[in-house]
Amino acid sequence: MSFDSLGLSAPILDAVKKQGYDKPSPIQEKAIPLVLTGKDVMAAAQTGTGKTAGFTLPLLEILSKGPRPGPNKIRALVLTPTRELAAQVAESVDLYGKNLSLTSTVVYGGVKINPQMMRLRRGVDILVATPGRLMDLYNQNAVRFDQVEVLILDEADRMLDMGFIHDIRKIISNMPKERQNLMFSATFSDPIRNLAKTIVNDPVEISVSPRNTTAQSVEQYICPVDKKRKSALLTELIKEKQWNQVLVFSRTKHGANRLATNLDASGIPATAIHGNKSQGARTKALKNFKAGAVQVLVATDIAARGIDIDSLPFVVNFDLPNVPEDYVHRIGRTGRAGASGLAVSLVSADEIELLQDIEKLIGRELERQVMDGFEPSHDVPPSNFGMKRVRQAKPKKPGGGGGNNRGGRSDNRGGGGKPSGNGANTQQRRRKPKPKSSGSANS
Repeated sequence: MSFDSLGLSAPILDAVKKQGYDKPSPIQEKAIPLVLTGKDVMAAAQTGTGKTAGFTLPLLEILSKGPRPGPNKIRALVLTPTRELAAQVAESVDLYGKNLSLTSTVVYGGVKINPQMMRLRRGVDILVATPGRLMDLYNQNAVRFDQVEVLILDEADRMLDMGFIHDIRKIISNMPKERQNLMFSATFSDPIRNLAKTIVNDPVEISVSPRNTTAQSVEQYICPVDKKRKSALLTELIKEKQWNQVLVFSRTKHGANRLATNLDASGIPATAIHGNKSQGARTKALKNFKAGAVQVLVATDIAARGIDIDSLPFVVNFDLPNVPEDYVHRIGRTGRAGASGLAVSLVSADEIELLQDIEKLIGRELERQVMDGFEPSHDVPPSNFGMKRVRQAKPKKPGGGGGNNRGGRSDNRGGGGKPSGNGANTQQRRRKPKPKSSGSANS
């Protein structure tokens, strides 16, 4: 199937072709015709599958006909959880809408609000926004929602997880009831899906991959290591394997700063990106990383949303995420659009429960590879899917009835039985880092 068969007009098709695309991705093939019919849509697709164009292209087509927006009014609103993702969506709108007479702008926090108010004064067809800054503008009467025809929630699960539901409902309450609602997301947990269904009306649900699964093009394994030696192991891996472009995830802002400083001191150009950084600093860091001026970008989960890098070869989980769904988001930064990628997680003994939650979510056990010279004091055992966890029985109180103390044996070291599930190889292997060519994304 080609883009020509999806119902898009010539000006949009021309813009698509100039970007070098001739065939739609699976999510685009499913979503675009549905959106053009005016139906509400909930779409689940992994990052890197082209879901941004999946809603941008039909949105431009829908809005290419219709009245101009009034002062401070908008015809379509795209809500995103982070500044980086908002900027990415706005760029997509500009690229694919360049042959149309539609107007658009993007608003987010971290920058001055007055220029954003000025751009909204005459009204715009498409507004891309983060919820917090949008509410600031609404409270100052700089934007009105009574002319909205289409509402799009991008990374909807993340916005709800981040606590934006109150802002979203406030915004929606001021919109016309007759409007089209679209929700695009990498994953939908059951509670988030149930909540999302209260926002959209009788939605058509589409998915291009099993829920909460990771891309087949991404090789994944974990390196058991003591917590205090993670930084040294990461340095060793990057140098020995010659990883030229690595996105590293840290659980905390302070940890991201500290790790970037340590890598820099070891001769590996690195920078951190997180919520405490100014928007200018975040934009510069991402630009330098994309250009290759910085070898390693250390990011927190929130800051990494919207990072869109073609053929990013390596992702490292320096810390495992507290929310297992975030693992899917993280490693989805690599192996995009059919390219291969590698995702390595450095796991210490105190992260065993987080690892088990991740393995349960993705339905497989991740291979353990112990690196020579970094053998942990406390290993990371197999998860043993399908086996009931035996809890240690509490010893009986003195005088409680004699010698029938049945102290249960804990299986948290993986003793006995074979793990079920579809993890093919969960044996811990010791592997010495070998040099790996970095000249291709298929490394």
